[in-house]
Amino acid sequence: MTLTLAIVIAVVVIALAFDYTNGFHDAANAIATSVSTRALTPRIALTLAAIMNFIGALLGQEVAKTVADVIKIEDDSGQLLVDNAHVGLVIVMAGLLGAIIWNLITWYYGLPSSSSHALIGGLVGAAIAGGVSVKWDTIVQKVLIPMVLSPLFGFCAAFIVMTAILWIFRKANPHKVNRGFRGMQTISAAALALGHGLQDAQKTMGVILLALVIAYPQDYDIETLPLWVVLAAAGAISAGTYAGGWRIMRTLGRKIIHLDPPRGFAAESVGAGVLYTTAFVFHAPISTTHTITSAVMGAGATKRLSAVRWGMARTILAAWISTFPAAALAAWGCFEILKLILL
Repeated sequence: MTLTLAIVIAVVVIALAFDYTNGFHDAANAIATSVSTRALTPRIALTLAAIMNFIGALLGQEVAKTVADVIKIEDDSGQLLVDNAHVGLVIVMAGLLGAIIWNLITWYYGLPSSSSHALIGGLVGAAIAGGVSVKWDTIVQKVLIPMVLSPLFGFCAAFIVMTAILWIFRKANPHKVNRGFRGMQTISAAALALGHGLQDAQKTMGVILLALVIAYPQDYDIETLPLWVVLAAAGAISAGTYAGGWRIMRTLGRKIIHLDPPRGFAAESVGAGVLYTTAFVFHAPISTTHTITSAVMGAGATKRLSAVRWGMARTILAAWISTFPAAALAAWGCFEILKLILL
């Protein structure tokens, strides 16, 4: 076995490990609201989310291509700019390790941070450490701008949707309304889990594709995802989701605000809509965590602004802001260590 092949295998294994941690780290995104409103039991909700994550991962590839295009590895003619394939592979490996480290830290403290931004931050940090160019225009247009706009839109849209629900059902029996929306949350939770798979599994696919193009440019190109990569990433995130993310589920489902079924439905529906739009229309790798958390806050704010626990919201906001640079620094450190071992 050549050193190149050994590093590629290691990168694939680490990428799938990241995908798995992404699943259990972000499982709460899709099911916390349904569990907290007792629309679904935790185990049924996790099973539903795992199945829909797998299906969602098979529905598109554009987000994966965006992630693979974050680091500038080719010039306009298609010529590789990474002189040493081993350096490029170590950059990808370090980026993944940096993202995993940050995922585990935020999981331990129960903070719903973004696995997506951890991954991209890790790749950027490792690329800078390795002296490889970063496509800052792609970062700004497809990552940073959506990072700011998607939670703002999620908050406002969930507030509007919930306000409409309150007006439409203002004369209805509250008990019947809650019972009806509790049933509808099965659909909205499934839709959100589908969007989670559509968005987050593709990010791992993009990283694996990036490693393959660096190692074997004659066999792979940035525009074509091998089927085995798609299936492996879909399986890993689905397995991670089924493993569950109980710490973060408690934060998202209870510590931000106590939701009732109509508000849970509003938050999940808006979150799913944002994920589909950004994936299919803008090809942007947005954070499912940012999206659903802001939607939960927006739906909850229709009770009264004080109903949202803004202290916990500020803690989550701090985790959001720190994710990109923290993952980048962790990846930088990983690159320096791996350089001593592999280069």
